[in-house]
Amino acid sequence: MSINRERLAAVFTTLCEIDSPSKQEGRVAAYLKSLFIEMGAEVFEDDSASRTGSDCGNLFIRFPDGGLDREPVFFNCHMDTVLPATGVKVKRDGEVFTSAGDTVLGSDDKAGIAALIEVMRTLQEQNIRYSPVEYIFTTCEEVGLLGVKALDPSNITAKMGYALDSSGSNRVIVGAPAANRITAEFKGIASHAGLNPEKGINAIHLAAKAIARLKLGRLDSESTANIGVITGGAASNIVPESVLVQGEVRSHAVRLLEEYTEHIRSAFQEEVDNWSDPGGNVTGSPALDFKIIPDYPVMHLPRKSAVIKRVESAGASIGAELDYVVAGGGSDANIFNSYGIQCAILSTGMEKVHSTRETIKLSDMARTAELILAILS
Repeated sequence: MSINRERLAAVFTTLCEIDSPSKQEGRVAAYLKSLFIEMGAEVFEDDSASRTGSDCGNLFIRFPDGGLDREPVFFNCHMDTVLPATGVKVKRDGEVFTSAGDTVLGSDDKAGIAALIEVMRTLQEQNIRYSPVEYIFTTCEEVGLLGVKALDPSNITAKMGYALDSSGSNRVIVGAPAANRITAEFKGIASHAGLNPEKGINAIHLAAKAIARLKLGRLDSESTANIGVITGGAASNIVPESVLVQGEVRSHAVRLLEEYTEHIRSAFQEEVDNWSDPGGNVTGSPALDFKIIPDYPVMHLPRKSAVIKRVESAGASIGAELDYVVAGGGSDANIFNSYGIQCAILSTGMEKVHSTRETIKLSDMARTAELILAILS
């Protein structure tokens, strides 16, 4: 089995130069539908757009009869990219791909899509028998895993699969944390900052004191917490009436996720409850609107699970030394696993993602394609 590396490079470049920021994946979806229909696939687009706000649904690409009687398997990539992602121009220097420097490259996650296209072309051209396979291309992964959360898992035939969505080379992600997103609105009372400051309640000051009570950063070997966004205030001469604080908690242990989330909630609430007006000038008191939004569930795959044993065998067959690691972030794989469908994450070689310095090597993309070939055949 031999991957056509230059064809892989060409498809990757084409994909990256089709703009597809989150909720605008339609052009990439149309390209993929046309391409896979020509390759003889069963192509299905779901109705998730009505729930995600995207201009297209998730794509299900099925090749049910490859002539090999093995357990069906699926591969997943997301079609969207983070910003800035308009007018991407791919630059190549030997093995290395970058953007022109003013946008992301889009290897997250189009390197995986390109590898899947090249794998199927190789299988068909070389008449290689392969197991039943489906490709699942999701929308809106970068803005909360919206596409995979909106799909109907009964549309998935396979009971195991792989998300192609990690940096590094020859890595298999077997675990990832659960996460809660947090929004907290501190509500004070507006007043003129120069004439009547004592009649106001400064929401920013209240929020700042509450945040100062928190444990943030790496909390233990399994957990992290962060306050990432603070917005509020109207003008420098107005005691701010409201401030919105946004953050997150992640943990590989559900118990710890709940404990650290409660730590933030209780610290914020106590600061509001303990507020006092020693001068007795304020009519009213502060308030807190605290919301917890479960972002994604924890993911853990035992080394003896079928999906790990399959990639382990495939890696051995091509002499690939795979590293089995635990990740610090969530992906579509977390949601697939929550549906009861085993899904590990495979690296594609992308580096410095979510930045205009994003890069990937052709050799890493080819290595990913070779591993996929081995999994299927």
